[in-house]
Amino acid sequence: MSRVWLILLLLVNVLFFALLRWGALLAEVPDVLLAQAELNAEKITLLDTTALRLQAESEAASAAAVSAQDARAEIVAAPASRLSPELAAPPRAARCLAWGEFSGENLARINAALEALQLGDRLQRRTVEYAGGYWVYMPPQKNIDGVNKKIDQLRKLGVNDYFVVQEAGEWLHAISLGVFRTEQAARNFLEVLKTKGVRTAKVGERQSKLKFTVFEMGGIDAATEEKLHQMQRDFPDSELKSADCN
Repeated sequence: MSRVWLILLLLVNVLFFALLRWGALLAEVPDVLLAQAELNAEKITLLDTTALRLQAESEAASAAAVSAQDARAEIVAAPASRLSPELAAPPRAARCLAWGEFSGENLARINAALEALQLGDRLQRRTVEYAGGYWVYMPPQKNIDGVNKKIDQLRKLGVNDYFVVQEAGEWLHAISLGVFRTEQAARNFLEVLKTKGVRTAKVGERQSKLKFTVFEMGGIDAATEEKLHQMQRDFPDSELKSADCN
C-alpha cells in the first residue's frame, strides 16, 4: 500500500515539475500562427463607403458618355431619307424676287392677287419705260357716240380695262385694250379677248413711250415663293425671277 502512495506521489511531483517547466508555453500562441497572421495582414483592408460611391458615379458617367457618343454616331451614319427634314437640310434663307412687266388689265389683276398675300412693306412697285412696243386696240371710231357704243359692248363681254385715245391724229377715238413689251405677248392677249367674244380688236406696233410696272418683293420665304409661282400661271407673259436684295 505504501508502495502505491509512493508511486502516486512521484507522479504528482512529475506533473508539478512539468507545469513549472512548460506551462507558460502552453498558454502562449504558437509562433507558426503568429507568423501566418503577420503574413496575411496586408490583405485585410477597411471598406471606404465614400470611395465606393465615387467609383460607382464615375462608372455611370462613363457609360452615359459612351451612349451619347453612340447616338451621335448613329445620326451621322443614318441616310438622309431617315432623318427629319430639319436635320436633312438647313432651312432656306428668304429671297428677293422681281415680277413684271404689267400694264392695263393685267396690272389690275396682279394688284388684286398680290394684295391677298399681304406682303406689306416687302412689296414695292417700279415703273419702266420703253420707246416702243405693241398694243391691242380697236380701230378709231368716227365719233364719240361710236366710242360709247363699243365701250358698252366691251363691258357686256366682261372687258372693263380700256383707254380711249383722245389725242388728235390718226388714232383719235381708238380704244386701247392693252400695251405689251413684245408682239407675242400682245397676240396672246388678243386670243384671250377672242374667247370673251371680242371680234374687232387688232395687234399693232406702238411707237410712243410705253410704261410698265415691275413688282419687287423682299424677304420671301419658300412657301410664299411657291404661291407666287402658282399665281404666275395666270400671267404666262410675265417673268418671275430672283433679284438683288437692296
